[in-house]
Amino acid sequence: MVGSAVWRILVAKGYSNLIGKTSKELDLTKQQAVLDFYNKEQPEVVIDAAAKVGGILANKDFPYPFLMENMQIQNNLIDGAHKAGIEKFIFLGSSCIYPKFAPQPLKEEYLLTDSLEPTNEWYAIAKITGVKACQAIRKQYNKEYVSLMPTNLYGSFDNFDLQSSHVLPAMLRKFHEAKINNHADVTLWGSGTPMREFLFVDDMAEAVVYALENNLPEYLYNIGTGKDITIKELAETIKKITGHQGNILWDASKPDGTPRKLMDVSKMKELGWQYTTELEEGIEQTYAWFLENIDGIKEVKLG
Repeated sequence: MVGSAVWRILVAKGYSNLIGKTSKELDLTKQQAVLDFYNKEQPEVVIDAAAKVGGILANKDFPYPFLMENMQIQNNLIDGAHKAGIEKFIFLGSSCIYPKFAPQPLKEEYLLTDSLEPTNEWYAIAKITGVKACQAIRKQYNKEYVSLMPTNLYGSFDNFDLQSSHVLPAMLRKFHEAKINNHADVTLWGSGTPMREFLFVDDMAEAVVYALENNLPEYLYNIGTGKDITIKELAETIKKITGHQGNILWDASKPDGTPRKLMDVSKMKELGWQYTTELEEGIEQTYAWFLENIDGIKEVKLG
């Protein structure tokens, strides 16, 4: 989702000398394969949008691959780029790197000040090591390696698999399928009270291009809207957009996750970047993409 959005924005802005590989074309968990790729292509800049991602259930059921595969991917890319003499590297992470009960909104300096959210600590620890690797290269070798931490992303090419997806695409699919099933009731996890921030992936891509075209003075930046809503409000919004008319049932026996994750995005805003797509507009665009691609989406299963 993120890689394709960045690619679209780069093409739209006139960039043409682009190199991209799918996971089938280049296995980023293989160190030698990544080194061979760098030696052959010799890129000037690397944008690392690759990761093994998923929601609460996927993180709970597959802790080891969420830790190990993400560390392998980013370590091979970061270390390989450094060894290949690449001066600029943009590392994309996640807001889950911050402590579970950190003060709100989340500031960059809260990193490593307390314990993580247990439901996604494996992914978070991997991403923290990536942030620190880029910071270390920046500190020791004065290279422009910067980390961008987006809030919850959604948009075209999202993962809509109900077993492994994040909350927004999972809800969107659930409400759509309930609508076509005679507006059946929709059961959602938790209490609906946690608050979450969501960023349209095309806005995230614009932030990446901003980082590409400018010299950012610090090693870590939050990327988000600076606004959040409750999961219950999100459900009502998606219900309205999809046209579902049934009931929403909340299963309080399931975990809520972190109570709140609002990003402080003032550092990027001061530099000159901020989001442009409001949540309802972004969900409408995402639902339109979902409907256009629904046949392919149904075939996607958790690996």
